[in-house]
Amino acid sequence: MTDNNTYNILFVCTGNTCRSPMAEYAMQSLLDKERPGKARVQSCGTGAAEGYPATQYGQEAGKMWDLDMSGHASQLISPELIDWADLVFCMSYEHHREVLRLSSGAADKTYLLKKFPDNAPVGESVEDPIGQALQRYNETFLEIGEYLGRHLPEILRRVDEKQHA
Repeated sequence: MTDNNTYNILFVCTGNTCRSPMAEYAMQSLLDKERPGKARVQSCGTGAAEGYPATQYGQEAGKMWDLDMSGHASQLISPELIDWADLVFCMSYEHHREVLRLSSGAADKTYLLKKFPDNAPVGESVEDPIGQALQRYNETFLEIGEYLGRHLPEILRRVDEKQHA
């Protein structure tokens, strides 16, 4: 699947059809440009049903960055996914709490997206756009993209650090 030097990032939301897939595909796109083949990104949900596509509006919002999310299939969070990840980004405190419930050793690598690199489990959430208009999905995607851009230098530093470990 991946070698030991590949840096693995996991995004966590509730249903794994809106926020975390948008973040997954956007982050993978950024990393493919900056560090091709050096990082892998996945997403999951704390209440996800298995195998569902990203929502239609989520896929539409992703087109802002020319992302093709049509291959997305939702998956439920698991201890194995958490263990796989070098870095876990959660959309809300509830997701953060569930990650630590499933893997108590993950505290040092689990962050609220809006708080990184501070891993305190309190802070502002990325609100769930499910059931809302395309405009709300676009706003959510832009919000996620803003934070990914802000965090990219630190993420790249961590990717590079693992490459040279």
